[in-house]
Amino acid sequence: MKKILLPTDFSNNSWNAICYALEFFKTEKCEFQILHTYTPTFYRIDYMMGGPTFSALPDKGVDIAQAGLDKTLVDIKLKYKNPKHTFKTLSAFNTLTNEILELTEAKNFDYIVMGTQGATGAKEIFLGTNTVHVIRKSKIPVLAVPVSYVFKEIKSIVFPTDYGQLHKEEDLQYLFNLSNTFESKLTILHVKEEYDLADEQQVNKKALADYFKKLNPIFVEERGKLMPKAIHEYIEEHQSGFLVMMNRKHSFLDRFLVKPNVESIGYHTQIPFLVIPDTWEEHP
Repeated sequence: MKKILLPTDFSNNSWNAICYALEFFKTEKCEFQILHTYTPTFYRIDYMMGGPTFSALPDKGVDIAQAGLDKTLVDIKLKYKNPKHTFKTLSAFNTLTNEILELTEAKNFDYIVMGTQGATGAKEIFLGTNTVHVIRKSKIPVLAVPVSYVFKEIKSIVFPTDYGQLHKEEDLQYLFNLSNTFESKLTILHVKEEYDLADEQQVNKKALADYFKKLNPIFVEERGKLMPKAIHEYIEEHQSGFLVMMNRKHSFLDRFLVKPNVESIGYHTQIPFLVIPDTWEEHP
């Protein structure tokens, strides 16, 4: 059984991501845990003692969180009746990013699914600040769902790579299973900014070809373009339905997430975006 974490702030955007997750995993047995975090406008002495459960003082944040979670469960049961799915709710006095990271460490979740909020700051191209922080720090896959995006058949998947390193098979398995389950066309996209592939890159490219052989992937090179613009343009031009990237410290994913110049703000992905942690050991 898969365990899926669904953060929510009770907005339409969060509800849309929940709906997408229920459709995305509709054929699989899953336990969904719906999380809401809150932070009071000022800290009280009882929080220093361990939170409102240690105090007789009432806390409106707890009541509001539980009411919202209860309503979310009711809405899910009215709209979705999947016997393969079970649900739990969680509320916490914490920042969203910290609570997500703590929970995924403690409870062995398989995925996080959350909504995006568009470009909200100087560093983000298309994701909200919380989503970017979770993606960068999470040790499990994060599926980011664009605002108002409704689930549809995943006919094509784009997997950008710079062939800079090998990947563990267990990390690539997420992408393999996704493409295999939805019978999606897999495109492995390399943005060639300057030079020909080095010998090591050629080796890594062949390793990907061997691993995904059963899926008959398409290998594409985009020449004379810069990241991340080239990826956004490829997705739009080919009407790709899903984007998958590997997340490794100091990887080129950062170039995709962080705005390199003012013009980049105009390029917003409109498709679901799955980020898979790359657990290959860093070389000294």
